[in-house]
Order: sequence, then C-alpha cells, then structure tokens
Amino acid sequence: MAQRNRFTIAVLGLGGQGGGVLADWIVQLGEKNGYIAQGTSVPGVAQRTGATTYYIEMIPAGGPAQPVLALTPVPGDVDVVIASELMETGRAILRGFVSKDTTLIGSTHRVYAISEKSAMGDGRASNDRILAAAAERSKRFVGFDMEAASERVGTVISSVLFGALAGSGALPFAREAYEAAIRAGGKGVDASLKGFAAGYDAAQGKLVEAVDAPTAPEPTTEAGRTLAARVRARLPTAAHGFAIEGVRRLMDYQDAAYASLYLDRLEHLGSDPVLLTEAARHLALWMSYEDTIRVADLKVRASRFARVRGEVKAKDDQIVQLTEYMHPRLEEICETLPAGIGRRILASQSWSHRLERFFTKGRHVETTSLRWFMMLSILAGWRRFRRGTLRYELEQARIEDWLTLVRAAEPATALELVKCQRLIKGYGDTFARGLANYGRITDRYRTASLSAAQLRALREAALADEEGVALEQALAS
Repeated sequence: MAQRNRFTIAVLGLGGQGGGVLADWIVQLGEKNGYIAQGTSVPGVAQRTGATTYYIEMIPAGGPAQPVLALTPVPGDVDVVIASELMETGRAILRGFVSKDTTLIGSTHRVYAISEKSAMGDGRASNDRILAAAAERSKRFVGFDMEAASERVGTVISSVLFGALAGSGALPFAREAYEAAIRAGGKGVDASLKGFAAGYDAAQGKLVEAVDAPTAPEPTTEAGRTLAARVRARLPTAAHGFAIEGVRRLMDYQDAAYASLYLDRLEHLGSDPVLLTEAARHLALWMSYEDTIRVADLKVRASRFARVRGEVKAKDDQIVQLTEYMHPRLEEICETLPAGIGRRILASQSWSHRLERFFTKGRHVETTSLRWFMMLSILAGWRRFRRGTLRYELEQARIEDWLTLVRAAEPATALELVKCQRLIKGYGDTFARGLANYGRITDRYRTASLSAAQLRALREAALADEEGVALEQALAS
C-alpha cells in the first residue's frame, strides 16, 4: 500500500480494557515505521466502567516542517474507529466518527449500562440495530466477540483489537511491524501475541475456534440426585431444564428441604408443559428472593473474589481491594429479624422514627477488609435462621397467594399470571416498585376478572417505565 499523507484513528474503550495500551501500541507502530505519531485521550463519564476516547494521528516523517497534529477526532475525518464493546460502536456512529471512508472495528459483546440493568423489564438496547448501522455506515465493518476471543487465549481484549486492526489492512504496515510493537512494550508479550493472532485471523475471515456450549452440571450430593430424579419422574420433559436449575439454585440458597417445597408447589400446578416450564423458572426466582442474608452470602463467596481477580487480570502477588456500595433500609433490617420482633418495630412509630436515622444514607463497604468480611460472613451464616425471619414469612405468603391465583385460572390466564412474577426482582427500591406494580395488577384482576390479553398488556405497561406512568394509563383505560 502506498504511503498516505495522514492517518487518523479513534479508539473508544471502557475502563480496565487496556485502551491506553492499545493506543500506545499504535503510536509505537507509526513511529517505528517512518511516521510522526501522536496519541491523546479524553476520559468520559463513568456510565458503565468509564468510557475513554483515545485519538491517534500520524503523518509521514521527513516533511519540510514539523506537523501540528490534532488532539481529538473530528466527525467525518476518521480513517479507523476501534470500539472495545458494541455500545461503544453505537456511540462512535452517533458521534459522527464513522463514515463511508471509515474502517470500523468493534467487539460485538456487551457491557450493560446501569440504566439497562435497573429497568423494570428488558432494558437492553438493541444489538441488531447497532450491527446493522455499523455495516451500513462504514466502508468496512470488522466485528466479532473479541472479549470471548481474549478469554479463550488468556489475555486482554486490547491485543485482540490490535490484531483485528492489523488483519483489516486499514494501515500500511506488515503483520511483523504490529508484533514488533507488542514486543517493544515488554509486558505480557506472549499472551498479547496470542490475542493478536486471534484478532488477526478473525479479521482475515479465518475460522475462530468454537467454544462448546456449557452443559448443566450433574448433582454432586445424594439429596441433589434424589431431587433431580424426582424432577425427571414427575414433571414434563419441557420443564426439566428450568426445574433442575431451580432445585440447584434453591439448595444453594437454603437447603434440600426448601428445594423439595419448590417441587411440591410445581407438582400442584397440574401437568400443562407450557405452564410448568414457565412456573419452574419464575417460582425458583421468587423463592430465592434477595434478602440481606442472600446479598451478604454472595458478596463474601470465594468464587466471587476469584471472578473479580480474573476480570481485572490480577496476578497472584497483587492485592485487590473491593469496595461495595450498600444502602439497606430499615424495612430490610427489620425483615431480617425474627418475625415477631421485626413486625413490632415496623408497627411502632416511635421505634421506627428512632432507628430510621441510622439507615438514611448508604455506605461504602470494603469486603476485602477483615472487619467487613467478618460482618458479612456472620450475616450470611444467618441462613440457618431464615425461616424464622419476617421476610421469609411475608414472601411465602405472597408466593402462596400467587400460586392460588394461578391454580384457579384458565390455562391462558394462568400462564400470564405466572409471568407477572417478572415484576418482582432485586432488592431495595427496585423490589418495592416491582412488588407495588404486581399488587396493583393482581388487585385489578381479582375485582375485574381480566382476560389473559389484558393481564399481559398491564404487565408490559408496568415493565415499560420506572415511574409507573404507562401502568397508570393502562389501568385507567
């Protein structure tokens, strides 16, 4: 490829994905191959993990004067856009960085924004629309799951992105020049070269090694094997997958007796495969509600600390400190107490007023410190007393009331009632909103004998927005 007068490259990355390393490699690549290169970075807001735009501009060396290079990308004047995640690809398109003269390189995996995770329903942005726009707006779109490729070879995504850049042919440098830039970095060279090779091959259209789909683990205890056999013997085949996973989840959440109660409840719903398949999923979710005991248990698990270390690529000799933001409300604290005590405090205005001030603000909890680890471990150990808590009593009553409605309804209506459990999730304000919406819908169902279609419409309205405006309008109509 003949030398051009100028190349402009924008890299859009998330915090912790090595965007700075990638930008340094590209600058090193240009400088070692006869170009004057400059790299800059503009940090963005912490929408997910902190998006940052890196900009590299390079021009052939040896001109009559020292060039003045730009500090930021200009819409309509970017030769290569590299995005480390699919939503960053969409942002690049929206900001005008992608044109018919642009080679667009982007990973197709997703890191979900807080607004997507906290939505009442499925708040995920459309992947298909972004992929279609990427192919339509750019000169060439090189897209595949680069996060999966990096995990497969045990490296970071920046090396896979660098390989995809080389494989795209967008810059006039040989493969060996890219690899030399990685070696010049001097850190994690072998792993980075493996990631580079994976990205290069994928961009060249070569087959990427397939990853086998995960299979459900077999029960490891006698109680688990007994309950799994019961699922296969008494429930329709279509429901086996969700039911066995529900048993596993509830044994982990509480114990084998609680998982057995789960199967008792399923078996009392009849034999309709469609209904039981949905009920197996939603009943398991409701029965494993997220109380303070569950949250504490998940926070201090060794598997979680191992996962976090893996995500940040921490070495064995590196210390990782993990800080959580927690904001338990007085209601959640009282619901963790024995039912009689918790109910009495919540019913007393004087006691509630005295205690409320201790729970008005959230706090930062360093779960890797001995103090907080011990406190959360003790709270997680209260699982053995969960059946005596106020929250357990309240949730079991709600579940039984829900199942009573399902058993008494016609098949189509029963299915929509089962799916109304989607409204109830999370903890804190999210749980309170969802439970309130669920209550409004079931109250209307009891008084107005709603049809399946009407129930479905109300449920979708409740999932449409957090403020409840759509549900209010649907109930009014």
